[in-house]
Amino acid sequence: MSTQINELTAVGLIPKESPAKVKRGKGGLTIGIPKEQSDEEKRIVLTPEAVGLLTNNGLNVIVESGAGLASKFSDQDFSDAGAKVVYSSKEAFQSEVVLKVDAPSLTEIESMNQGACLISALQIGKQNKEFIEALNAKKITSVAFEYLEDKVGGMPVVRAMSEIAGSTVMLIASEYLSSVNDGKGLIMGGVTGVPPTQVVIIGAGTVAEYAARTALGLGANIKIFDNHIYKLRRLKQLLGQQVYTSTIDNLTLTQALAEADVVIGALRAEKGRNKVVVSEEMVANMMHGSIIIDVGIDQGGCIETAQMTTHSDPVYLKHDIIHYCVPNIASRVSRTASYSLSNIFTPIVLQMADLGGAEEMIFNYRWFLRGVYTYRGSLTNAYLARKFDLTHKELQLLLAARY
Repeated sequence: MSTQINELTAVGLIPKESPAKVKRGKGGLTIGIPKEQSDEEKRIVLTPEAVGLLTNNGLNVIVESGAGLASKFSDQDFSDAGAKVVYSSKEAFQSEVVLKVDAPSLTEIESMNQGACLISALQIGKQNKEFIEALNAKKITSVAFEYLEDKVGGMPVVRAMSEIAGSTVMLIASEYLSSVNDGKGLIMGGVTGVPPTQVVIIGAGTVAEYAARTALGLGANIKIFDNHIYKLRRLKQLLGQQVYTSTIDNLTLTQALAEADVVIGALRAEKGRNKVVVSEEMVANMMHGSIIIDVGIDQGGCIETAQMTTHSDPVYLKHDIIHYCVPNIASRVSRTASYSLSNIFTPIVLQMADLGGAEEMIFNYRWFLRGVYTYRGSLTNAYLARKFDLTHKELQLLLAARY
């Protein structure tokens, strides 16, 4: 019988069994996810579900042991998803593409391979000249979360983290208004027969939008200030109701601050650094026990009395006003933030693998190019060059030179 089947197969009358499908790697791209060294940073760029998708598409993912614990992802979760879990940060850093949230330290940069790609936050307020020089010495292509754009010109990471920060900031204010935290003893919002909490929001971007939604949902009274009329108009349309809006002028803002229980600094940095619009004198005239939260403190902030704090020591008093100035508010809800980051970077990494690496991404996608600030030993961001007194080269010219 088997002889007859073989004969029929040989003459093409019976089809042969098709071979089993084999996963094919896409250029052998290796992604490294080291553990964050700062106790303040609890997010991770890729979740186990994202790692599973990448490994199923033929990529190699190396995760340092404990990298996801702060976001409640275990080593076993990553291992089950197909990642290689390692106990040496150096092994994770020696990948073609390194994904992390915090900018790497000089020691961590030293562990990276020559010509590798780094995708992380830049956190310009914390950086210095030596950081840029260390990246260039290794000829590392560095992509900053803060500068990265999407295909329609938006800033996906900034937008996502701003949504989270805006939603979280009112909950933080509520904590510090309570008597338990030696605040004014006010509820965020209002109850029948009691005047509502007064909230001033400086800025009309994404943080302001989500902070305003949360404040309105809790029943607070809000006043929004920004110097861009189109942003104020857009925000009123998004909120779907009439709210107090004003351009920023000293007299009107000073009066609003004097009556405020909560002040949110949510101005977007322009040309690298925020402009201070709330002076120390304005802060001194506020009601004692009020709270200031400066969301843009990592880029200098917009309130003169604001100084960067940490999650472990988040507040201080100045002129008897509570100041909360933690730069990475999204890290308070690290699991939510990690899923949000993962949703952004998973398709980017898959595209990078399809093209064969970071350089091809830069060459093919202008929206990705926007995030690059060092490339093959050269600083390519003009603002950073001015800030650190370094020379820079236009990235478009460097790319043109390769042909």
